[in-house]
Amino acid sequence: MSTAATLDTAPIDRAVAELRGNAESWTATPLPERIRLLERMLPRIGEAAPGMVADSAQAKGYAPLSDWAAEDWVTAPWALAQTAGAYLHVLRRLVAGHDPVPAKAIRTRDDRTVVGVFPATSTDRLLLNGFTAEVWTLPGTTREQVLARAAGEYRGRPGEPAVALVLGAGNVPAITPLDILHKLYAEGQVVLAKMNPVNAYLRPHFEEVFADFVEHGWVRFVDGGAAEGAYLTTHEDVDTIHVTGSERTHDAIVWGTGKGGEERRRADTPLNEKPFTSELGGVSPCIVTPGPWSAADFRFQAEHIVTSKLNNSGHNCVATQILLLPRQWDGCERLLAEIRHVLRELPQRSDYYPGAAARLDAVTRAHPEAETYADDTCRVLVPDIPDADDPMLTDEVFASAMGVVRLPGEDVPQFLRAAAEFANDKLPGSLGATLLVHPRTERMHRAAVDQAVAALRYGTLGVNCWSAFGFLLGYTPWGAFPGHTRQDIGSGIGFVHNAFMLEDVEKTVLRAPFAPSPRGLFTGSPSLSPRPPYYVTNRTGRTTMERLTKYVTDPRPTRLPGILTSALRG
Repeated sequence: MSTAATLDTAPIDRAVAELRGNAESWTATPLPERIRLLERMLPRIGEAAPGMVADSAQAKGYAPLSDWAAEDWVTAPWALAQTAGAYLHVLRRLVAGHDPVPAKAIRTRDDRTVVGVFPATSTDRLLLNGFTAEVWTLPGTTREQVLARAAGEYRGRPGEPAVALVLGAGNVPAITPLDILHKLYAEGQVVLAKMNPVNAYLRPHFEEVFADFVEHGWVRFVDGGAAEGAYLTTHEDVDTIHVTGSERTHDAIVWGTGKGGEERRRADTPLNEKPFTSELGGVSPCIVTPGPWSAADFRFQAEHIVTSKLNNSGHNCVATQILLLPRQWDGCERLLAEIRHVLRELPQRSDYYPGAAARLDAVTRAHPEAETYADDTCRVLVPDIPDADDPMLTDEVFASAMGVVRLPGEDVPQFLRAAAEFANDKLPGSLGATLLVHPRTERMHRAAVDQAVAALRYGTLGVNCWSAFGFLLGYTPWGAFPGHTRQDIGSGIGFVHNAFMLEDVEKTVLRAPFAPSPRGLFTGSPSLSPRPPYYVTNRTGRTTMERLTKYVTDPRPTRLPGILTSALRG
């Protein structure tokens, strides 16, 4: 890594010094003013949204009006506005004298304390009907402790004035600003955000959105690569660090590189002992439970699975990399046939993230039988992985390749036990997993499904819902399953987002309808929700997300009919 002697550190030092000088003023900013700052931020997000989407689409190689651009509305302005709105909802409860979490949302289940965090508002219930999220707290946490510890920043336990370094991610636009919001509002720290070179083009948009915070000296953005990042991580006026990236990034910062770094890791003698939180990805599974699926179910869930792989060309830390199927189920080949059909019919796009081509090439070289579904060899499907040491089971591809593992199990309980054990023990990482289960299957095997949900050691588990949805909601904590250490970092340490500012978090469990409206009425998953707009097969996803973003940033009731009309046509 470069040293300070080879860098022009003056702009960086100036930014850190300005933050240091203003840290106490942010700590002293009263709750009503913090609320007003978020209220002023929402229309700024709306104003910046078209430019944010256009620049993201251009960088990824398609037009802003392309159907693919639906994902840019989801993962840039909408996710940011949704999370800002989530913080506003909770902070307004506090300023009105209420507990951050409604007491009725906290319940005890099988000696565990569980908090229902979504839906939180009547609009949530309308626009995402049938979607729910609950936070499981660590074993031994009581209901009283959940209530007492939530939102400590505003209830007698404010953070000390501090400068936080956020090392931005290059794949999903909203990651950096959401991490900034968490540091500001949940931890009470001012923030220096170093943009990732891959999406540094977003910096002007973020500076526009955070204009009030920049003006007060509470947020600063800087550009740069590994050298600037290394300099900042050891800067004497940086107090805490949060990074989204890879295990290698974390280890280089904490232990150093090369042989010396590995020796320090084994001896637990870090080079950098600053408080450190991280979100580092892994190999994410989608578990398919056998059941009485109809032809429409196979098609819909194939679209779901392909979305969880091809969204952002697979450059997501929880992109489905391994599909776990029951070997004895006669639906396996029907599901794979539908997945192949969806892969073939989608418009072409490229894997844009640096290194993707080499990683995909490694997959196809290791698997001559791999199937490709685009002219540029993107969309790689490895239809059967029998080797427990296969690289697809040990290394995150971070591109559009997915592999299939068939597991034994004569019945649903046996398969779910085998799948949970495989996901927990064979696949690296613990950030997110997805479990697909037909409602009739769940009713017939309630204990087995409940046991699988409890057993899967992931920070976010989506039941009939891609786990990435938990990243977007704002109310849901986002991070790895607890238990990683700095010596064995896995998918990281700590949670971000988490608008209710809950402590003692173990994981989030999301649920969504197994089938869209109106077909869900016949499968046992009734809801008003049609095909989700983030599905890569949604015909009106871009229009729906654009309209939804306008509503979240400027919530006029007159916008709702247009959102619902577009959503129903998807």
